[in-house]
Amino acid sequence: MRWGFTDPTRYNSFLGPMMVRVEGGIARVRMTPERRHSNLRDNVHGGALLGFIDVALFAAARSFGVITAGTAVTLDLSVQFIGGGRIGEPVEAQVELLKETGRLLFLRGLVLQGDEKISSFSGTIRKSARLAPPPVEG
Repeated sequence: MRWGFTDPTRYNSFLGPMMVRVEGGIARVRMTPERRHSNLRDNVHGGALLGFIDVALFAAARSFGVITAGTAVTLDLSVQFIGGGRIGEPVEAQVELLKETGRLLFLRGLVLQGDEKISSFSGTIRKSARLAPPPVEG
């Protein structure tokens, strides 16, 4: 499934097009970093990687069917950078849903480039409150 924003004025469009696939309880979210995602060492910039991971959490949650568009927020995101990512080669976030409660999603995963681990992460998403039906007047 393709994942992306058609509105170029939104932050997520900076990351470019992404692909999402769920296999065996793991959502695989892929993007190909470009020069605009690079740091001065010509690796993937940590900020671009953080943005990608944050978006990957939501792409995964939507793919798992536990949220809908625009209905959740990131509560926390912890990332451990393990290696430098190369520009022009796809990176893939492999995201696992650890637990879902009434209002929270707990997720974790790895970002890989080929067989190389680039980072590990864990995050918590807060689902929006379900809208209560309007009161009945009578």
